[in-house]
Amino acid sequence: MGDGVAFASMGDRIALDGAVALPQQNGRSTTLSLSGCEKPVPVIGMGTMSYPPVDIETTKAAILEAMRAGYRHFDTAFAYGSEKPLGEAIAEALRVGLIQSRDELFITTKLWSSFADPAQVVPACRMSLQNLQLEYVDMYLIHQPVRLTEMISRTPVAAEIIRPLDVKGVWEGMEECKNLGLTKGIGVSNFSCKKMEELLSIAKIPPALNQVEMNPVWQQKQLREFCKARGVHITAYSPLGANNTKWGDNRIVESDVLADIAKAKGKTTAQVALRWAYEQGVSIVTKSFNKQRMRENLQIFDWALSTNDLEKINQLLQRKGVTLASILGPHDLFLELDAEV
Repeated sequence: MGDGVAFASMGDRIALDGAVALPQQNGRSTTLSLSGCEKPVPVIGMGTMSYPPVDIETTKAAILEAMRAGYRHFDTAFAYGSEKPLGEAIAEALRVGLIQSRDELFITTKLWSSFADPAQVVPACRMSLQNLQLEYVDMYLIHQPVRLTEMISRTPVAAEIIRPLDVKGVWEGMEECKNLGLTKGIGVSNFSCKKMEELLSIAKIPPALNQVEMNPVWQQKQLREFCKARGVHITAYSPLGANNTKWGDNRIVESDVLADIAKAKGKTTAQVALRWAYEQGVSIVTKSFNKQRMRENLQIFDWALSTNDLEKINQLLQRKGVTLASILGPHDLFLELDAEV
């Protein structure tokens, strides 16, 4: 069902893109074992970036609510400003017994472009760990394939601080983070096939995953096939189109095609979009601070899309939503990177 992915009943093991998904347990999300990562990743994670930004207490409260709902995978980044509230939420969850051990959680954070210099990678990872109050993260990603020579407080950025990424030097720093035990796995975000090829040609430790925009209106078929052939897992961000952000839109939440499928199945449009992503063999990072939607987003494992449903979704008009140029400015390097598949 879709990209050669074999599905079975929830009582069986499910083969997904070279990984193994385990059935739901205690109402919590299915997990995937990834190549080069020491811990399985829950299929559905909670994103912690807010636009516009919210205060630390609001983010912390939402994360705790997500833990109560069953989330165990949390995605953050230095650039999001959510490492500290996530760290505080984890400490609180341990204190009140919401979780019994930090090992129950899968935590992802990212190397921001202002630190994407070989000499700064390990210190940046240590800084994120301090923010998170953790001894290690489960996945550390290069946030995007570009270097900024200064810290930024607003966008667009000035052209003079933009540099191409030193892929070899920065990846060696990422490998050092893993060798030091600061992270269980390393990977990238927003890398095209071209950038992945460059990275794989020099990596001593191959990237475990590539976190990219992926949803029914930006399906990433070529990149998924490329990564699958090389044993690199895909994590989908903006699986619902990042509506109500300056880079997202309502093409998914207001899609008539998805709404019709949802109505026929007694599901929400969001659940159909998330189920579609799951059936492509990827893990998913979805962001909602709404209690009901948090729980609805986990309820995608005990039903399936039909072949006819998938054919309709495959025919949706495709357009990339998240671009470097739209967020950081229409500079030549960003336009070049955005044009890569």
